[in-house]
Amino acid sequence: MPGICYNKSMAYKCELCGKKAVSGNSYSHSHRATKRTFKPNLQKQKIVHAGKTQSVYVCTICIKSGKAVRPAK
Repeated sequence: MPGICYNKSMAYKCELCGKKAVSGNSYSHSHRATKRTFKPNLQKQKIVHAGKTQSVYVCTICIKSGKAVRPAK
């Protein structure tokens, strides 16, 4: 499949928009900062991509906006 590479050890990111985990700080009540990661809400979904039905991870923003087109039953 040209264009998209699917591996079993793929990164935690959305296949459609490329949204991925970002780093930041978690703050306690005393405002002490520790490092943490903010992960996108990814769901495994069957979508139509390039005329084929594929099962990929997409974020909920893409699902709600209609970028992730589900196959017809």
